[in-house]
Amino acid sequence: MLKKIFDKNHRTRTISYLLVIGAYLILEVFMKTGNLSSMVKNMLVPLCCFITTAIALNLVVGISGELSLGHAGFMSVGAFTAIVVSGYLAKTVTVAPLRLAIAMAAGALTATFVGYLISIPVLKLEGDYLAIVTLAFCQIIKSLINNIYLGFDENGFQFSFIDDKVKLAKGGKALISGPLGATGTARIASFTAGVILILIALMISYNLIYSKKGRAIMASRDNRIAARSVGINVTQMKTLTFTLSCALAGAAGALYALNYATLTPAKFDYNQSILVLVYVVLGGLGNINGTIVATTLLMMLPEMMRFLDRYRMLIYAVVLILIMLASNNPLLKQKLQQFKTKLSEKKGARNNAGE
Repeated sequence: MLKKIFDKNHRTRTISYLLVIGAYLILEVFMKTGNLSSMVKNMLVPLCCFITTAIALNLVVGISGELSLGHAGFMSVGAFTAIVVSGYLAKTVTVAPLRLAIAMAAGALTATFVGYLISIPVLKLEGDYLAIVTLAFCQIIKSLINNIYLGFDENGFQFSFIDDKVKLAKGGKALISGPLGATGTARIASFTAGVILILIALMISYNLIYSKKGRAIMASRDNRIAARSVGINVTQMKTLTFTLSCALAGAAGALYALNYATLTPAKFDYNQSILVLVYVVLGGLGNINGTIVATTLLMMLPEMMRFLDRYRMLIYAVVLILIMLASNNPLLKQKLQQFKTKLSEKKGARNNAGE
C-alpha cells in the first residue's frame, strides 16, 4: 500500500496532501498551546482561501494553458452569494459549520454558473485577448456588486440597483449596501474549513489531471489542431477546466467573506487577480505543490516584515524578482534535474540490491 502511495504516479499528490495535513496539525498544536501570534492566526483563513484560488487558477493557466485574469471576480461572486445565504439562514440554521458549508456550496454554484456563462464567448479567444476579456469581466462583476442594494425582512427580499430604494421593516437586515458592501456579517469561517477546502481543491485537481479528460485537456493545451484531429472536443475540455476553476474560486471567496464582519466589492479588484497569478507563476505553471508553497511564502512575507515599515514592500518586490530569476535559471534547473536523476538511480540500485 505504502509503495503504491509513494510510487512515481502518486508521489506528487501524496506530498501535497501530507504538506497540507502536516502544516494543519502543527499549527493546531501551536494554537492550542498558545504559541501562535494573533497576526498569524488572523492570516490562516485568508491564506487557505488564496491557496485554493491559486490552485484553481493553476488549472486554467498551467493545465489548460489559458491566461485568465478574472479570478478575483469569481471570488467576489462566491463571497457576496455566501454573505446573502448566511445572513438569510442565520435564524433557521443556527449550527455555524453547517451554515458555512451551505453558504460555501451556494457561492461555488453561483460562481460556476457565472463562469460557464462567461466561458461561452471568452474561450473562443486565445492568449492576450483572453486575458484582457477576463480582466474586463472581473471589473464588470465588481461594478455590478458596487451598485446592488439587497436586504430582507418579514415580507421577503428587497432589491434595488444603482439607487438605494430598499426600505426594510423593523427587524429587517441589510445584506449588501452598494459601495459599502456587506456589514455586520457573522464571522463563521474557520481554519479547519479552510484546510478541508484546500484538500477538496487538491482532490478535484489531481483527479482531473490524471483522468482521461485531464490528458485530453493537456493535449488541447499542447496542440489544438492535433487534439481536434484525434476527436477531442477542445472547447468542451477548456470549458470544463474553466468552470471547475470558477467553482473553487467561488468557494474560496465564500470562506473569505465569512471571515470578516465587513467586506467591500473593492477588495476584489484586478490587483487581486494579478496577485493570484503571481503566486501561480512563481510556484510553477502546473506545479500544485509549488503553488501552495509560493502562495504561503508570498502572503506571509509582507506581514512578517511589518517591522521594516516603509521598506517592507521594496524588499518584497526584490524578493519577487530574485525568486523569478532563480526559477527561470537554466543552470539551476539543470542542477535540479541532475539531483533528481541521481536520487532515482540510488533508489533503483537500492531496490535491485534488496531483490
